[in-house]
Amino acid sequence: MMPCLANRRREALLHLAAVHDPALQPALQHALTTTQATPGFDWQGLWVAMDGDQIVAAAWVQPLANHTAQLWLPKRNNPVARQLLCALQAWVSEQPIVLCHVALPAPWAAWEETLVKSGMRTLATLEHLVWPCQAVHTPHTLTLRPLGELALAEQQALLERVGEDSLDCPALRDVLPVEALLAGFYAQAVSAQAPNPTHWYRLKYQGDTIGVLLLATTAQHWSLQLMGLVPEWRGQRLGGVIIQHAQALAAQAGAQCLALTVDAQNTPAQRVYSQAGLGREGREQLLAWC
Repeated sequence: MMPCLANRRREALLHLAAVHDPALQPALQHALTTTQATPGFDWQGLWVAMDGDQIVAAAWVQPLANHTAQLWLPKRNNPVARQLLCALQAWVSEQPIVLCHVALPAPWAAWEETLVKSGMRTLATLEHLVWPCQAVHTPHTLTLRPLGELALAEQQALLERVGEDSLDCPALRDVLPVEALLAGFYAQAVSAQAPNPTHWYRLKYQGDTIGVLLLATTAQHWSLQLMGLVPEWRGQRLGGVIIQHAQALAAQAGAQCLALTVDAQNTPAQRVYSQAGLGREGREQLLAWC
C-alpha cells in the first residue's frame, strides 16, 4: 500500500470504481479537469495496492475547499481494497483534512461495512429529489435580496443561525464549520456561474432577514443547495413559500428541472418538498473520515 508514482498515475486512475460506472463518470471527469487546472497540484492522495509491479487497486482522496476532501473508491470491494482504505485512512489522519467524505448509491450495505471498518462514520441517508419545471405562480410573501449584499462574516453568521437545530444532516454540521459549508456551496455554484453565485438570496419577511435560499444554475438544470429559516421563524408554513420561489425562478429561466438533496430523517422538509411536487430520483448513504 503506497502513494502512486507519477509515471503510474493514469494506470492507477483506471482502477477507480467511477471509471467503470457511467453514472459517476461525469463527476470524476469534472474532478480530474479541475485538478489538472490547479497549478502545482500534488497527487499525494492517490494511493495504490501493489502485487509485485502490478497495480491491483487504487483509491483517491481528492482535496476540496477548506480542508475537506472526497474519497473515490476502488473498482472492487475485496480484501485488498479494504487494506488499501485502512492505509489511506491512516494517511488522511495525518493531513490537515477535517472531513473526507464519500456518498454510496444504493445498495450500499457491503461498502458501508467496509468503510466503517476503515474508520468512517455514517453521517446521513440522502434523498435526491427532482421537480420537472413548469409554470408556477411567484409568491409575494417573501422578499429575496442578494446574499452578497452582506459581508462574508454576516453571511456566515446567517448560515450559522439557519443551521441551529436543523434536522438536515446534523452530524455533518457538527463536524464541519460554517465557513467550510459556505465555501463548499460557493465552489459548487461558481462551477456553473462564475465568478459569483447570481441566485444566492437572503430572505426578508416583515422587515427581518429570516433565512437563505442558495441555488446553483446551468442553462437547463438548477439545483437547490440550501434553503432554511432561522429558528424563530420556523413552523409558520414559510418552507413551502421558499421552495415555490425557487421553482418560479427556475421555470422563468427556462430550466428543465430543479433538483435538491435532503436528509431522509428530515421529515418536515420531506413533507414540504412532496407537497411542492418533487419526486425521489435516488438515495445515497453519506460517510466520512472526520
